[in-house]
Amino acid sequence: MKIVISGYYGSKNGGDEAMLAAMLEVLREEISDLQVTIISLNPEYTKQRHNVDAVKWLDIYNIIKKIRAADLLISGGGSLLQNVTSGRSLYYYLAIIFFALIFGRRVMLYAQGIGPIRGVLAHKLMNLIVNRVDLITVRDRGSLEELSRLEINRPKIFCTADPVLAIKPVPLELGEKILSRHSIARDGKLVGVAIRHWIDWEKFQHELATALDKISDKINAKIIFIPMKFPEDITAAQETAALMKKNFSVLDEEFSTQEILSLVGCMDILIGVRLHALIFAGVMNIPMLGISYDPKIERFLDSIGEKPLGNLSDVTADKIFDATLKKLSTHKNSRDDKLLKELGELARKNAKLAVALAEGN
Repeated sequence: MKIVISGYYGSKNGGDEAMLAAMLEVLREEISDLQVTIISLNPEYTKQRHNVDAVKWLDIYNIIKKIRAADLLISGGGSLLQNVTSGRSLYYYLAIIFFALIFGRRVMLYAQGIGPIRGVLAHKLMNLIVNRVDLITVRDRGSLEELSRLEINRPKIFCTADPVLAIKPVPLELGEKILSRHSIARDGKLVGVAIRHWIDWEKFQHELATALDKISDKINAKIIFIPMKFPEDITAAQETAALMKKNFSVLDEEFSTQEILSLVGCMDILIGVRLHALIFAGVMNIPMLGISYDPKIERFLDSIGEKPLGNLSDVTADKIFDATLKKLSTHKNSRDDKLLKELGELARKNAKLAVALAEGN
């Protein structure tokens, strides 16, 4: 079975690479003769990291050639169909879908986070193109609401979960080796932090740095900055760490999905701005605190019965400090465990639906 996958792959973003790894893991379990081609920003990186065929994202001739030979085009996962973080990318991903529709290929939106979609043209194109795909799965209820607002209702639509929630927990040995390589002993509390640059960054980084210093002083915790996107997140971490006094480490390497999962598993708590850092904490059963920069953060936290501490413009040092100490002092809510298990099953459902569609069922 031949499948082409379109998404934001090859950018060295740990979250996107984790989505692809999780998708491939469950698809390979379902399909014995799977042949996958990834549309990638960096085909060689994608080939080496995921053991798949890959074609460059602007090589339209070969993209069309691969799509025409495929049984199924998968668009996703991730927040591909939105025009808030990028105005042009929405039209690119819609164009890839359009090519598949022209050549009569089956098309599935796979666990996507839909929207926000702004502007009349974007709204009309979403309605015109996405209403003609065969199957849509979305990763949260907010995406269902956005589809309804856009009057996209012709395909079969299922609310499932982010692909990464289907990934299996990993042993802690990988993370322990990385910590040891950075001379970080696990002799006290470890507070993982996964951040990124965004609007209102300067105010936020001062609040965060103040909170992390207070946490370190209060419970003698070590602050570990874990990069999800290489090398941008390292720069964000170093800028924040420069405002701190002590007990911090910036892990200044690029890590695989397995390594990041294992590192997160070594933490006592994860404070995250990055969506997939929070999802990794869920997979590894680690308490988490989310700070929002995008509706997808609220949507994920809502799906596990939690709320963000605030957004980058309004969260305060005191709020981060108080919430961290409270979370560390209480056991994880058992309801969250049940919800995360259910989300894992829904994430695996994406692959089963994809296989049924590719087989014409």
